[in-house]
Amino acid sequence: MTPSSSPNGTDGIRRLRLLSANIQAGSSTRRYSDYFTRSWSHALPAGNKRGSLDAIAKLAGEHDIVGLQEADPGSLRSGFTNQTHYLAERAGFDYWSHQPNRDVARVAGSANGLLSRLEPVEVTDHSLPGRISGRGVLVARFGQGNDGLTIAVAHLSLGANSRKAQLAFIAEILAESRHAVLMGDFNCVPDRPEMELLYNRSYLRPPTHCVPTFPSWRPQRAIDHILVSESLVSENASAFPAANSDHLALAMTIAVPDQALR
Repeated sequence: MTPSSSPNGTDGIRRLRLLSANIQAGSSTRRYSDYFTRSWSHALPAGNKRGSLDAIAKLAGEHDIVGLQEADPGSLRSGFTNQTHYLAERAGFDYWSHQPNRDVARVAGSANGLLSRLEPVEVTDHSLPGRISGRGVLVARFGQGNDGLTIAVAHLSLGANSRKAQLAFIAEILAESRHAVLMGDFNCVPDRPEMELLYNRSYLRPPTHCVPTFPSWRPQRAIDHILVSESLVSENASAFPAANSDHLALAMTIAVPDQALR
């Protein structure tokens, strides 16, 4: 599969299909009580995680760039499988990267991940500040300099004060990127006061349409986002089940100037 392009291929625009998914390490949560009754699945390699990953791979394979959160980097609960690598192979992505952020005695790990059909010129990862460590942002750059496309994948904290520090940190990283995308699990709606730091200090803008993604079985809160800079046109924001994760996956198509990918 190749990246989508404009119908006539002459308008200098490349259309890319993006997906952001908190995959909960392949675990199943279908109701609030599962957080307690199925807590064992967050530490043991059971519960048909491989089947969940296969379902996520099928969804991911319909997109050009995928950002993952809560992908297990290879601990006991995943059967020591690097889930980002597994999804890349199953969905046919040539390029992948992951950022382990949390490792609990090799029993359970958590990582941000990136799957791409385009080859990035650079991938970097950064630890995010916060009261409790274990959060990060993964940054991939395509094209050259500040005019290239920058894709960042993050999983922010539950606490507003920690999110404020994290968003200020991310804004500094993305401040000069004119064509930027930040996707991930923000753990907050887009009009929270701390989000203004991001909008004021980078080219990123609030979403024009909020799609509820949490909880997956009765989505009421829009806390997973794909934010794009003012230079990029976005369309078709929609949510899909990420197997049995407690978050829905969020998909979007963006129109990117060709020169941003060269």
